[in-house]
Amino acid sequence: MISREPTIERLVIARSLLLEPFGLDEAKLANALATIASHRIDDADLYFQTTRSEGWSLEEGIVKSGSFGIDQGVGVRAVAGEKTAFAYSDDISEAHCSMPRAPCAPSPPRARAAP
Repeated sequence: MISREPTIERLVIARSLLLEPFGLDEAKLANALATIASHRIDDADLYFQTTRSEGWSLEEGIVKSGSFGIDQGVGVRAVAGEKTAFAYSDDISEAHCSMPRAPCAPSPPRARAAP
């Protein structure tokens, strides 16, 4: 039998690093996906990422420079028919989780001028 504990543990880590610090939870993510879906979107995904890096430069055992970086963000993929749209922001917030309001939805029919 496959243990589900590693998956649950990963979800806890994801919540603590990517959702909770930005005031997000599963309900807000579901709301963001519902907002996207309301624009004639067939499917949508939210992708969260965070990367931390640290580097040191030494010369003869002496620290000459150091760097630290944090890259984080949220990406949205929306699919409508054969069209796919992507959006990305380094600002993880509820507003940015539903960025593509209707990027790949077909345009509404245009009214024709009377002859």
